Formats: sequence, C-alpha cells, structure tokens
Amino acid sequence: MTIRLREAASRDLPRILEIERLAFPQPWGLDSFKRELLLPFSRIMVAVDGSNDGGGQLAGFLCRWLVADECHILNVAVHPERRRHGVALLLMERAIDEAKAKNIHLVTLEVRRSNIAARGLYRKLRFEERRLRHNYYGPGEDAIVMELQVGVGHQ
Repeated sequence: MTIRLREAASRDLPRILEIERLAFPQPWGLDSFKRELLLPFSRIMVAVDGSNDGGGQLAGFLCRWLVADECHILNVAVHPERRRHGVALLLMERAIDEAKAKNIHLVTLEVRRSNIAARGLYRKLRFEERRLRHNYYGPGEDAIVMELQVGVGHQ
C-alpha cells in the first residue's frame, strides 16, 4: 500500500467523519472538524492510500495544535480496514518531524488508559507516560498524558 500525506481540505470531511465514527465511542462532529480547519494554530493531516495520480482513499488522519513551543496531538484515527499497516506510525512520525522543523520542544497527547495498541505505538516513538487524568473520557475512562521531548539533545 502506497501512502501519501497531505493537509486536509473541506472535501475530506465526510471520510474523516466516517473514520472518526468507526474509531471512537464518542466521536467528534462535523462542526468540530470545521472549526479545526479554520483555527490558525490547528492542522489536520490526512493519509491517502492508493496511486500517486491524486486518486486513492483517505486511510487515516491526525489533528494537532501547534502553539508556542508545543505540538499537541488531539486526534489520530485510522480506518479499521487500514489498521496495522503503519498508517498511524507514518502520521505520527510526520507530526514529530514537523515539530522538530519548527523548533518545537514538546509533543503531547492524551490516550485512553485502555487503548493498549495506541500506548504501544506512542512508546515505540519514545513518548513517556507522565500523568493520569481520571474520567477524562467519561466515568471510568481515564486518560494518560504522554509527552515526547524533541529538539536539541533529544534526537
């Protein structure tokens, strides 16, 4: 599978919403993604599988905020049919590379305590589990705050 990464456009929103609904028990709605596309510090990157001629289907996305010297990953999701093919890893690596290029020193995210696969991916990328946010995703759904130091001395 050939994967291309690019910034999201409004035309991507139907597929982003489809992936979001398949990935999360409490998915974001259309208005949330529209807002992210308009915020000057927010970026949504999409992974498109298929040919290099502009065709192909959106396989996943990553939404992040770039604020001061921090990149905060808000949302990473991959279509169930495209999971376990390195799509999330590719999206995360690109976001980390972007942070380094912009002299950002810290990449942060929250992950469900129960999401063992995602936590494993983030640890593979050298994220460290820093603290717990009790009931962050609702009653009984804790979040783990994870951080990655990037930049000088953290290569």
